[in-house]
Amino acid sequence: MLKKTIVVKLGTSVLTGGSAKLDRAHMVELVRQCAKLHQAGHQIIVVTSGAVAAGREHLGRHDLPTTVANKQMLAAVGQSQLILAWENLFNIYGLHVGQMLLTRADLDDRERFLNARDTMRTLLKHRIIPIVNENDAVATSEIKVGDNDNLSALAAILADADLLLLLTDQAGLYTADPRNNKDAKLISQITEITDEIRMLAGGSVSGLGTGGMATKLQAADVAIRAGIDVVIAAGNEEQVIKRIAEGESLGTLFLSKKSPLEHRKQWILAGPPPAGSIMIDQGAANAVAAKGSSLLPKGITQVHGQYGRGDVILVTDLAGKVIARGISRYSSSELSKIKGLHSEQIEAALGYAYGSVAIHRDDLVVL
Repeated sequence: MLKKTIVVKLGTSVLTGGSAKLDRAHMVELVRQCAKLHQAGHQIIVVTSGAVAAGREHLGRHDLPTTVANKQMLAAVGQSQLILAWENLFNIYGLHVGQMLLTRADLDDRERFLNARDTMRTLLKHRIIPIVNENDAVATSEIKVGDNDNLSALAAILADADLLLLLTDQAGLYTADPRNNKDAKLISQITEITDEIRMLAGGSVSGLGTGGMATKLQAADVAIRAGIDVVIAAGNEEQVIKRIAEGESLGTLFLSKKSPLEHRKQWILAGPPPAGSIMIDQGAANAVAAKGSSLLPKGITQVHGQYGRGDVILVTDLAGKVIARGISRYSSSELSKIKGLHSEQIEAALGYAYGSVAIHRDDLVVL
């Protein structure tokens, strides 16, 4: 079996077994599978939820209201308990772990993104298992949307992983909600995440975590574009990590794109949230989507939001559908002045020019 770099994302429902506290017996079994793969030469990264649940268990505050401030407090207490649990369990197999606490902001900046990547790869080089979690004690909106799913995709990009395994309380993605539709069937393989596929995603089943199938599809979409296979599977399935790593068909497999994005475009796709957007006409949309062309000011019809030169923005067609995202060569105020103009008219309109394109094709990710 080829040696792989595997990211294992463990949701709160998997770590608690549906209870109000960490299920350490099940965590031992998950660690045992990871240790076996590690000893066989694979590189393992664990993206773990459960800090809030661990904090609630440690303090015995199961009746505490679920406000953001309380979640941050529980995460601050629980984070040390969680990493201690992982350290003790991996130590059984003689393996060292290293904690990486991240927020989305740590990956928004290109330099910080590269620093995080260097840290991740150095840990792996020295055969240390990275334990990655979102820094919930300082995060705000991230806690509400269950960003550990998306964080796992970013961790997979940082590690240049081969496989992202999202373990949850469902066996995978179904044709309908299996909780209330007995005819729902498991989808074993997906090659393209379409709008129809996204409509199949529901909310969190257990109510213990903050993520649902929708955030897992978002994570899968980012990862497969970066050339990383993704599997969504049930965390309580026997030997689930080992069996999937060995190629067995379990859960729902999302096949990666054959030509993964180069690292700069991976950052554009997975790093900073868009600062604004522009709308382009049909001719420009065809040139960008079908021909891989740079985006010229001539094709821009509307400019939305306020952003600076070098910010990441969305590109939409006339119907408002997002077709790309990229790094703008001009600020929003500058684009408003040069939209609809030919490239040779830019300098006359602004008194200067940063080049003939609004977004260069090297800075543009077509969606």
